[in-house]
Amino acid sequence: MKKYDVVIVGFGPTGGTLANLLALQGFSILVLEKEKSFYPLPRAVHFDDEIMRVFETIGITNNFLKHTIINKGTKFVDKKNRVILDWPRPREITENGWYPSYRFNQPDLERELRKKLKSYKKVEIRQSSNVKKIINKKNDVNIIFEDINSKKILNIKSKYLIGCDGANSITRSQMKTKMNNLGFTQKWAVIDLILNKDKKNLPDRTIQYSNPTRPATYCRNVGKRRRWEFAIKKNENIETILSDKYIWNFLKPWLKKKEAQMERKTIYTFQSALAKNWKKGRIFLAGDAAHLMPPFMGQGMCAGIRDVSNLAWKISHCLNNKHDEKLLKTYQSERFSNVKEYIETTMRMGEFVNAIGKSPITNNISADSKGRKSMKSIKPKLGRGLGEVKDKMRGKIFPQFKNNKKNLDVRFSKKSILVVSGKFKKTLSKKINFYKNKSDKKLSKYLQNLKVEGLIVRPDRFVLASIKNLKEIKLISKKNLKLLI
Repeated sequence: MKKYDVVIVGFGPTGGTLANLLALQGFSILVLEKEKSFYPLPRAVHFDDEIMRVFETIGITNNFLKHTIINKGTKFVDKKNRVILDWPRPREITENGWYPSYRFNQPDLERELRKKLKSYKKVEIRQSSNVKKIINKKNDVNIIFEDINSKKILNIKSKYLIGCDGANSITRSQMKTKMNNLGFTQKWAVIDLILNKDKKNLPDRTIQYSNPTRPATYCRNVGKRRRWEFAIKKNENIETILSDKYIWNFLKPWLKKKEAQMERKTIYTFQSALAKNWKKGRIFLAGDAAHLMPPFMGQGMCAGIRDVSNLAWKISHCLNNKHDEKLLKTYQSERFSNVKEYIETTMRMGEFVNAIGKSPITNNISADSKGRKSMKSIKPKLGRGLGEVKDKMRGKIFPQFKNNKKNLDVRFSKKSILVVSGKFKKTLSKKINFYKNKSDKKLSKYLQNLKVEGLIVRPDRFVLASIKNLKEIKLISKKNLKLLI
Protein backbone atom coordinates (compact mmCIF):
# COMPACT_ATOMS: atom_id res chain seq x y z
CA MET A 1 0.00 0.00 0.00
CA LYS A 2 1.47 3.35 -1.09
CA LYS A 3 1.95 5.93 1.66
CA TYR A 4 2.05 9.74 1.54
CA ASP A 5 2.61 12.53 4.03
CA VAL A 6 -0.50 14.41 2.85
CA VAL A 7 -3.39 13.62 0.51
CA ILE A 8 -5.43 16.56 -0.83
CA VAL A 9 -8.87 15.90 -2.28
CA GLY A 10 -9.80 18.60 -4.80
CA PHE A 11 -7.54 20.53 -7.16
CA GLY A 12 -9.06 23.98 -7.43
CA PRO A 13 -7.27 27.13 -6.18
CA THR A 14 -7.57 26.05 -2.52
CA GLY A 15 -6.17 22.56 -3.08
CA GLY A 16 -3.53 23.82 -5.51
CA THR A 17 -2.33 26.49 -3.07
CA LEU A 18 -2.19 23.99 -0.20
CA ALA A 19 -0.19 21.53 -2.31
CA ASN A 20 2.33 24.27 -3.14
CA LEU A 21 2.68 25.40 0.48
CA LEU A 22 3.35 21.83 1.63
CA ALA A 23 5.64 21.09 -1.32
CA LEU A 24 7.96 23.89 -0.13
CA GLN A 25 8.76 21.64 2.83
CA GLY A 26 9.61 18.62 0.66
CA PHE A 27 6.74 16.39 1.78
CA SER A 28 5.25 13.59 -0.31
CA ILE A 29 1.87 14.79 -1.53
CA LEU A 30 -0.92 13.21 -3.55
CA VAL A 31 -3.66 15.39 -5.07
CA LEU A 32 -6.85 13.57 -6.06
CA GLU A 33 -9.25 15.30 -8.45
CA LYS A 34 -12.47 13.84 -9.81
CA GLU A 35 -12.47 15.84 -13.06
CA LYS A 36 -10.17 14.81 -15.93
CA SER A 37 -8.77 18.36 -16.29
CA PHE A 38 -9.21 21.78 -14.76
CA TYR A 39 -12.32 23.77 -15.59
CA PRO A 40 -11.37 26.14 -18.46
CA LEU A 41 -14.08 28.78 -17.91
CA PRO A 42 -14.24 31.74 -15.46
CA ARG A 43 -15.43 31.30 -11.89
CA ALA A 44 -13.63 33.25 -9.14
CA VAL A 45 -12.57 36.70 -10.37
CA HIS A 46 -11.18 38.52 -7.30
CA PHE A 47 -8.52 38.23 -4.61
CA ASP A 48 -6.81 40.68 -2.25
CA ASP A 49 -3.36 41.70 -1.03
CA GLU A 50 -3.28 39.10 1.72
CA ILE A 51 -3.78 36.34 -0.86
CA MET A 52 -1.19 37.78 -3.25
CA ARG A 53 1.31 37.53 -0.41
CA VAL A 54 0.56 33.79 -0.17
CA PHE A 55 1.08 33.49 -3.95
CA GLU A 56 4.40 35.30 -3.50
CA THR A 57 5.44 32.77 -0.84
CA ILE A 58 4.84 29.84 -3.19
CA GLY A 59 6.62 31.64 -6.03
CA ILE A 60 4.04 32.30 -8.75
CA THR A 61 3.61 36.08 -8.66
CA ASN A 62 6.10 36.97 -11.42
CA ASN A 63 4.17 35.06 -14.09
CA PHE A 64 0.69 35.40 -12.60
CA LEU A 65 0.84 39.22 -12.33
CA LYS A 66 0.68 39.40 -16.14
CA HIS A 67 -2.82 37.90 -15.96
CA THR A 68 -4.23 40.33 -13.38
CA ILE A 69 -5.49 43.90 -13.18
CA ILE A 70 -5.77 46.17 -10.15
CA ASN A 71 -9.37 46.42 -8.99
CA LYS A 72 -10.59 49.99 -8.44
CA GLY A 73 -13.44 49.07 -6.13
CA THR A 74 -17.24 48.83 -6.05
CA LYS A 75 -20.09 51.30 -6.27
CA PHE A 76 -23.65 50.62 -5.13
CA VAL A 77 -26.27 52.44 -7.16
CA ASP A 78 -30.05 52.64 -6.87
CA LYS A 79 -32.59 52.05 -9.66
CA LYS A 80 -32.06 55.62 -10.85
CA ASN A 81 -28.31 54.95 -11.11
CA ARG A 82 -27.49 57.26 -8.20
CA VAL A 83 -24.50 56.22 -6.06
CA ILE A 84 -25.74 55.26 -2.59
CA LEU A 85 -22.50 53.73 -1.29
CA ASP A 86 -18.89 53.72 -2.52
CA TRP A 87 -16.32 51.03 -1.69
CA PRO A 88 -13.08 52.34 -3.24
CA ARG A 89 -9.91 50.21 -3.40
CA PRO A 90 -7.08 52.79 -3.52
CA ARG A 91 -4.13 52.22 -5.89
CA GLU A 92 -1.73 52.16 -2.96
CA ILE A 93 0.56 49.41 -1.71
CA THR A 94 -0.72 47.99 1.59
CA GLU A 95 1.11 46.59 4.60
CA ASN A 96 1.10 43.24 2.75
CA GLY A 97 3.30 44.70 0.01
CA TRP A 98 0.64 44.58 -2.73
CA TYR A 99 -2.41 46.51 -3.94
CA PRO A 100 -5.59 46.00 -1.92
CA SER A 101 -7.57 44.23 -4.65
CA TYR A 102 -7.00 42.37 -7.92
CA ARG A 103 -9.12 40.92 -10.75
CA PHE A 104 -8.13 37.72 -12.51
CA ASN A 105 -9.40 34.80 -14.59
CA GLN A 106 -9.42 31.59 -12.54
CA PRO A 107 -8.00 29.28 -15.26
CA ASP A 108 -4.90 31.53 -15.41
CA LEU A 109 -4.31 31.03 -11.68
CA GLU A 110 -4.85 27.28 -11.85
CA ARG A 111 -2.32 26.97 -14.69
CA GLU A 112 0.32 28.78 -12.61
CA LEU A 113 -0.37 26.67 -9.52
CA ARG A 114 -0.09 23.44 -11.53
CA LYS A 115 3.00 24.62 -13.39
CA LYS A 116 4.76 25.32 -10.08
CA LEU A 117 3.80 21.91 -8.66
CA LYS A 118 5.49 20.18 -11.61
CA SER A 119 8.84 21.39 -10.25
CA TYR A 120 8.45 19.22 -7.13
CA LYS A 121 9.47 15.58 -7.48
CA LYS A 122 7.47 14.35 -4.48
CA VAL A 123 4.11 15.78 -5.64
CA GLU A 124 1.79 13.39 -7.48
CA ILE A 125 -1.42 14.52 -9.19
CA ARG A 126 -4.16 12.09 -10.19
CA GLN A 127 -7.04 13.48 -12.23
CA SER A 128 -10.13 11.35 -12.93
CA SER A 129 -9.95 9.96 -9.39
CA ASN A 130 -13.17 9.43 -7.48
CA VAL A 131 -12.79 9.08 -3.70
CA LYS A 132 -15.02 6.28 -2.41
CA LYS A 133 -14.12 5.93 1.24
CA ILE A 134 -12.01 7.72 3.85
CA ILE A 135 -11.12 5.78 7.02
CA ASN A 136 -9.81 7.76 9.97
CA LYS A 137 -7.21 5.89 12.04
CA LYS A 138 -5.11 6.89 15.03
CA ASN A 139 -1.82 7.40 13.17
CA ASP A 140 -2.92 7.78 9.55
CA VAL A 141 -5.82 7.97 7.10
CA ASN A 142 -6.83 5.18 4.71
CA ILE A 143 -8.20 6.42 1.35
CA ILE A 144 -9.98 4.21 -1.15
CA PHE A 145 -10.56 5.74 -4.58
CA GLU A 146 -11.45 4.71 -8.12
CA ASP A 147 -9.43 5.50 -11.22
CA ILE A 148 -12.35 6.55 -13.43
CA ASN A 149 -10.53 5.71 -16.67
CA SER A 150 -9.34 2.19 -15.78
CA LYS A 151 -12.12 1.45 -13.23
CA LYS A 152 -9.43 0.20 -10.84
CA ILE A 153 -9.99 0.58 -7.10
CA LEU A 154 -6.88 1.81 -5.29
CA ASN A 155 -6.06 1.84 -1.60
CA ILE A 156 -3.51 4.26 -0.10
CA LYS A 157 -2.44 5.69 3.27
CA SER A 158 -1.59 9.20 4.35
CA LYS A 159 -0.56 10.86 7.59
CA TYR A 160 -3.11 13.65 6.92
CA LEU A 161 -5.96 14.27 4.48
CA ILE A 162 -7.44 17.66 3.59
CA GLY A 163 -10.74 17.95 1.71
CA CYS A 164 -10.61 20.95 -0.63
CA ASP A 165 -13.40 19.39 -2.67
CA GLY A 166 -15.99 22.14 -2.79
CA ALA A 167 -19.59 22.64 -1.78
CA ASN A 168 -20.53 19.00 -2.47
CA SER A 169 -17.53 17.68 -0.54
CA ILE A 170 -17.14 13.91 -0.34
CA THR A 171 -14.67 14.51 2.50
CA ARG A 172 -17.28 16.37 4.54
CA SER A 173 -19.79 13.60 3.82
CA GLN A 174 -17.31 10.95 5.01
CA MET A 175 -16.64 13.00 8.17
CA LYS A 176 -20.42 13.01 8.79
CA THR A 177 -20.43 16.71 9.60
CA LYS A 178 -23.25 19.03 8.55
CA MET A 179 -23.38 22.52 7.06
CA ASN A 180 -25.23 25.07 9.18
CA ASN A 181 -27.20 27.47 6.98
CA LEU A 182 -26.70 31.08 8.10
CA GLY A 183 -29.79 32.36 6.31
CA PHE A 184 -28.89 33.67 2.85
CA THR A 185 -30.05 31.52 -0.09
CA GLN A 186 -30.80 33.04 -3.49
CA LYS A 187 -30.50 31.94 -7.11
CA TRP A 188 -28.60 34.20 -9.50
CA ALA A 189 -27.75 33.98 -13.19
CA VAL A 190 -24.03 34.50 -13.98
CA ILE A 191 -23.09 35.62 -17.49
CA ASP A 192 -19.45 35.85 -18.63
CA LEU A 193 -18.67 37.65 -21.90
CA ILE A 194 -15.63 38.64 -23.94
CA LEU A 195 -15.91 41.97 -25.73
CA ASN A 196 -15.05 41.99 -29.43
CA LYS A 197 -13.34 45.34 -28.88
CA ASP A 198 -12.93 47.79 -26.03
CA LYS A 199 -16.13 49.52 -25.00
CA LYS A 200 -15.22 52.67 -23.10
CA ASN A 201 -18.70 53.47 -21.87
CA LEU A 202 -18.74 50.35 -19.65
CA PRO A 203 -17.77 51.06 -16.02
CA ASP A 204 -14.17 50.43 -14.99
CA ARG A 205 -15.32 49.32 -11.53
CA THR A 206 -17.70 46.77 -10.10
CA ILE A 207 -21.26 48.10 -9.92
CA GLN A 208 -23.85 46.65 -7.56
CA TYR A 209 -27.33 47.57 -8.76
CA SER A 210 -29.44 47.78 -5.60
CA ASN A 211 -32.89 47.25 -7.02
CA PRO A 212 -35.71 45.17 -5.48
CA THR A 213 -37.14 44.51 -8.95
CA ARG A 214 -33.95 42.97 -10.37
CA PRO A 215 -30.81 43.14 -8.19
CA ALA A 216 -27.74 42.84 -10.41
CA THR A 217 -23.93 43.07 -10.48
CA TYR A 218 -21.50 44.17 -13.18
CA CYS A 219 -17.80 43.18 -12.96
CA ARG A 220 -14.92 44.70 -14.87
CA ASN A 221 -12.62 41.71 -15.33
CA VAL A 222 -9.23 41.04 -16.95
CA GLY A 223 -8.70 42.17 -20.56
CA LYS A 224 -11.93 42.21 -22.54
CA ARG A 225 -13.75 39.97 -20.05
CA ARG A 226 -16.89 41.31 -18.40
CA ARG A 227 -19.41 39.65 -16.07
CA TRP A 228 -23.05 40.36 -15.30
CA GLU A 229 -25.03 38.66 -12.56
CA PHE A 230 -28.70 39.09 -11.72
CA ALA A 231 -31.11 37.66 -9.16
CA ILE A 232 -33.78 35.17 -10.25
CA LYS A 233 -37.26 35.35 -8.80
CA LYS A 234 -38.85 32.22 -7.35
CA ASN A 235 -41.55 32.00 -10.03
CA GLU A 236 -39.18 32.46 -13.01
CA ASN A 237 -38.36 29.62 -15.40
CA ILE A 238 -34.64 28.73 -15.45
CA GLU A 239 -34.64 27.64 -19.10
CA THR A 240 -36.16 30.96 -20.11
CA ILE A 241 -33.66 32.90 -18.01
CA LEU A 242 -30.71 31.10 -19.61
CA SER A 243 -31.96 31.50 -23.18
CA ASP A 244 -29.80 33.74 -25.39
CA LYS A 245 -32.84 35.84 -26.20
CA TYR A 246 -33.54 36.61 -22.53
CA ILE A 247 -29.88 37.29 -21.68
CA TRP A 248 -29.25 39.68 -24.58
CA ASN A 249 -32.45 41.50 -23.74
CA PHE A 250 -31.23 41.90 -20.15
CA LEU A 251 -27.86 43.18 -21.41
CA LYS A 252 -29.44 45.73 -23.79
CA PRO A 253 -28.73 48.77 -21.54
CA TRP A 254 -24.99 48.02 -21.68
CA LEU A 255 -24.13 46.37 -25.01
CA LYS A 256 -25.46 44.80 -28.19
CA LYS A 257 -25.19 41.16 -29.22
CA LYS A 258 -22.68 41.94 -31.97
CA GLU A 259 -20.32 43.61 -29.47
CA ALA A 260 -19.40 40.53 -27.41
CA GLN A 261 -19.16 36.74 -27.32
CA MET A 262 -20.88 34.85 -24.54
CA GLU A 263 -18.27 32.66 -22.82
CA ARG A 264 -20.43 31.15 -20.09
CA LYS A 265 -23.97 31.29 -18.76
CA THR A 266 -25.02 29.43 -15.64
CA ILE A 267 -27.15 29.52 -12.49
CA TYR A 268 -25.63 29.70 -9.03
CA THR A 269 -27.36 29.34 -5.71
CA PHE A 270 -25.69 31.94 -3.53
CA GLN A 271 -25.52 30.52 -0.01
CA SER A 272 -24.17 31.31 3.44
CA ALA A 273 -23.17 28.25 5.47
CA LEU A 274 -20.51 26.94 7.84
CA ALA A 275 -19.54 23.32 8.49
CA LYS A 276 -19.96 22.37 12.13
CA ASN A 277 -16.66 20.48 12.32
CA TRP A 278 -13.61 21.21 10.16
CA LYS A 279 -11.48 18.47 11.70
CA LYS A 280 -11.96 14.83 12.60
CA GLY A 281 -8.82 13.02 13.67
CA ARG A 282 -6.33 13.54 10.85
CA ILE A 283 -8.96 14.68 8.33
CA PHE A 284 -9.60 18.40 7.65
CA LEU A 285 -11.90 20.57 5.55
CA ALA A 286 -10.88 23.76 3.74
CA GLY A 287 -12.45 26.23 1.32
CA ASP A 288 -15.99 25.65 0.09
CA ALA A 289 -16.01 22.25 1.79
CA ALA A 290 -15.92 24.15 5.12
CA HIS A 291 -17.88 27.32 4.31
CA LEU A 292 -19.99 29.02 1.65
CA MET A 293 -20.68 32.71 1.12
CA PRO A 294 -22.39 34.88 -1.53
CA PRO A 295 -19.97 36.54 -3.98
CA PHE A 296 -20.73 40.20 -3.22
CA MET A 297 -17.35 40.80 -1.51
CA GLY A 298 -15.32 38.48 -3.75
CA GLN A 299 -14.02 36.65 -0.67
CA GLY A 300 -15.04 33.03 -1.37
CA MET A 301 -11.74 31.86 -2.87
CA CYS A 302 -9.78 34.18 -0.56
CA ALA A 303 -11.31 32.47 2.48
CA GLY A 304 -10.21 29.04 1.21
CA ILE A 305 -6.65 30.24 0.67
CA ARG A 306 -6.59 31.76 4.15
CA ASP A 307 -7.72 28.34 5.46
CA VAL A 308 -4.84 26.45 3.87
CA SER A 309 -2.30 29.14 4.75
CA ASN A 310 -3.29 28.60 8.39
CA LEU A 311 -3.39 24.81 8.15
CA ALA A 312 -0.30 24.16 5.99
CA TRP A 313 2.31 25.35 8.48
CA LYS A 314 0.62 23.52 11.37
CA ILE A 315 0.58 20.22 9.49
CA SER A 316 4.16 20.90 8.36
CA HIS A 317 5.21 21.39 11.98
CA CYS A 318 3.59 18.08 12.93
CA LEU A 319 5.26 16.25 10.05
CA ASN A 320 8.67 17.71 10.88
CA ASN A 321 8.34 17.02 14.60
CA LYS A 322 5.47 14.89 15.86
CA HIS A 323 1.68 14.91 15.76
CA ASP A 324 0.33 17.73 17.96
CA GLU A 325 -3.40 17.48 18.49
CA LYS A 326 -3.66 20.76 20.41
CA LEU A 327 -1.89 22.67 17.64
CA LEU A 328 -4.12 21.19 14.93
CA LYS A 329 -7.30 21.96 16.88
CA THR A 330 -6.46 25.66 16.64
CA TYR A 331 -7.09 25.51 12.86
CA GLN A 332 -10.87 25.66 13.17
CA SER A 333 -10.94 27.87 16.27
CA GLU A 334 -8.79 30.52 14.56
CA ARG A 335 -10.39 30.37 11.12
CA PHE A 336 -14.05 29.93 12.10
CA SER A 337 -14.75 33.40 13.55
CA ASN A 338 -12.62 35.08 10.87
CA VAL A 339 -14.52 33.56 7.97
CA LYS A 340 -17.86 33.96 9.77
CA GLU A 341 -17.31 37.73 9.90
CA TYR A 342 -16.68 37.75 6.15
CA ILE A 343 -19.82 35.67 5.54
CA GLU A 344 -22.03 37.87 7.73
CA THR A 345 -20.70 41.06 6.11
CA THR A 346 -21.29 39.52 2.67
CA MET A 347 -24.85 38.60 3.67
CA ARG A 348 -25.55 42.19 4.73
CA MET A 349 -24.09 43.34 1.44
CA GLY A 350 -26.43 40.95 -0.35
CA GLU A 351 -29.38 42.39 1.53
CA PHE A 352 -28.21 45.87 0.58
CA VAL A 353 -28.06 44.89 -3.11
CA ASN A 354 -31.52 43.39 -2.80
CA ALA A 355 -32.64 46.73 -1.35
CA ILE A 356 -34.14 45.08 1.70
CA GLY A 357 -31.35 45.66 4.22
CA LYS A 358 -32.14 48.05 7.06
CA SER A 359 -28.82 47.80 8.91
CA PRO A 360 -25.47 49.07 7.58
CA ILE A 361 -23.16 46.57 5.88
CA THR A 362 -20.27 47.17 8.32
CA ASN A 363 -19.18 49.64 10.98
CA ASN A 364 -16.53 50.84 8.50
CA ILE A 365 -18.91 53.24 6.72
CA SER A 366 -18.38 57.00 6.85
CA ALA A 367 -19.94 60.01 5.12
CA ASP A 368 -18.30 63.16 3.73
CA SER A 369 -19.56 66.75 4.13
CA LYS A 370 -22.06 66.21 1.30
CA GLY A 371 -23.47 63.04 2.87
CA ARG A 372 -21.86 60.65 0.38
CA LYS A 373 -21.24 57.31 2.06
CA SER A 374 -18.12 55.21 1.59
CA MET A 375 -17.02 51.85 2.99
CA LYS A 376 -13.65 50.44 4.06
CA SER A 377 -12.62 46.80 3.76
CA ILE A 378 -12.82 44.64 6.87
CA LYS A 379 -9.75 42.84 8.26
CA PRO A 380 -10.96 40.37 10.93
CA LYS A 381 -8.45 39.08 13.46
CA LEU A 382 -7.94 35.38 14.01
CA GLY A 383 -10.24 33.64 16.45
CA ARG A 384 -9.02 32.12 19.71
CA GLY A 385 -6.21 29.64 19.30
CA LEU A 386 -2.45 30.04 19.63
CA GLY A 387 -1.11 32.86 21.76
CA GLU A 388 -2.58 34.94 24.56
CA VAL A 389 -5.91 36.69 23.92
CA LYS A 390 -4.82 39.62 26.12
CA ASP A 391 -1.89 40.27 23.73
CA LYS A 392 -3.27 43.03 21.47
CA MET A 393 -0.93 42.13 18.61
CA ARG A 394 -1.78 38.43 18.65
CA GLY A 395 -3.74 37.43 15.51
CA LYS A 396 -2.89 40.58 13.53
CA ILE A 397 -1.06 40.58 10.21
CA PHE A 398 2.70 41.20 10.33
CA PRO A 399 3.57 43.63 7.50
CA GLN A 400 5.85 42.71 4.64
CA PHE A 401 9.36 44.15 4.99
CA LYS A 402 11.77 44.23 2.07
CA ASN A 403 15.34 45.38 2.69
CA ASN A 404 17.79 45.71 -0.23
CA LYS A 405 15.28 43.77 -2.34
CA LYS A 406 15.40 40.90 0.19
CA ASN A 407 12.02 39.88 1.50
CA LEU A 408 11.88 39.05 5.22
CA ASP A 409 8.90 36.76 4.46
CA VAL A 410 11.36 34.18 3.10
CA ARG A 411 12.79 33.78 6.60
CA PHE A 412 9.48 32.57 8.05
CA SER A 413 7.79 30.89 5.09
CA LYS A 414 8.44 27.43 6.59
CA LYS A 415 8.44 27.97 10.35
CA SER A 416 7.69 30.71 12.86
CA ILE A 417 10.34 33.36 13.54
CA LEU A 418 11.40 35.53 16.45
CA VAL A 419 11.97 39.08 15.17
CA VAL A 420 13.79 41.41 17.61
CA SER A 421 15.09 44.95 17.57
CA GLY A 422 18.78 45.85 17.17
CA LYS A 423 19.00 46.39 20.95
CA PHE A 424 19.07 42.65 21.55
CA LYS A 425 22.67 41.64 22.37
CA LYS A 426 22.49 38.06 23.65
CA THR A 427 22.74 34.87 21.62
CA LEU A 428 20.01 32.27 21.27
CA SER A 429 20.09 28.62 20.38
CA LYS A 430 20.98 28.05 16.72
CA LYS A 431 17.90 25.84 16.49
CA ILE A 432 15.63 28.89 16.91
CA ASN A 433 14.49 30.71 13.79
CA PHE A 434 15.68 34.16 14.75
CA TYR A 435 16.03 37.56 13.04
CA LYS A 436 17.76 40.56 14.59
CA ASN A 437 16.96 43.82 12.84
CA LYS A 438 20.11 45.80 12.14
CA SER A 439 19.41 48.15 9.24
CA ASP A 440 15.72 48.14 8.26
CA LYS A 441 14.46 51.56 9.39
CA LYS A 442 10.84 50.72 8.56
CA LEU A 443 10.93 47.62 10.75
CA SER A 444 12.60 49.57 13.56
CA LYS A 445 9.91 52.25 13.39
CA TYR A 446 7.19 49.59 13.29
CA LEU A 447 8.45 47.96 16.50
CA GLN A 448 8.89 51.37 18.16
CA ASN A 449 5.32 52.40 17.32
CA LEU A 450 4.04 49.17 18.84
CA LYS A 451 6.21 49.78 21.92
CA VAL A 452 7.66 46.28 21.69
CA GLU A 453 11.18 44.91 21.35
CA GLY A 454 10.18 41.81 19.44
CA LEU A 455 7.47 39.70 17.85
CA ILE A 456 6.97 36.01 17.19
CA VAL A 457 5.58 35.74 13.65
CA ARG A 458 3.94 32.63 12.21
CA PRO A 459 4.48 31.32 8.66
CA ASP A 460 0.96 32.47 7.73
CA ARG A 461 2.16 36.04 8.45
CA PHE A 462 0.12 36.47 11.65
CA VAL A 463 1.65 37.60 14.93
CA LEU A 464 1.75 34.87 17.57
CA ALA A 465 3.09 37.00 20.44
CA SER A 466 4.59 40.40 21.19
CA ILE A 467 7.59 40.93 23.47
CA LYS A 468 7.56 44.25 25.31
CA ASN A 469 11.07 44.13 26.70
CA LEU A 470 14.23 42.13 26.15
CA LYS A 471 13.87 40.26 29.46
CA GLU A 472 10.64 38.71 28.19
CA ILE A 473 12.54 36.88 25.45
CA LYS A 474 13.86 34.56 28.15
CA LEU A 475 10.28 33.87 29.22
CA ILE A 476 9.08 32.54 25.87
CA SER A 477 6.76 29.67 26.73
CA LYS A 478 7.77 26.13 25.84
CA LYS A 479 4.91 26.02 23.32
CA ASN A 480 6.13 29.14 21.49
CA LEU A 481 9.75 27.99 21.65
CA LYS A 482 8.76 24.67 20.11
CA LEU A 483 7.20 26.46 17.12
CA LEU A 484 10.44 28.39 16.50
CA ILE A 485 12.59 25.27 16.17
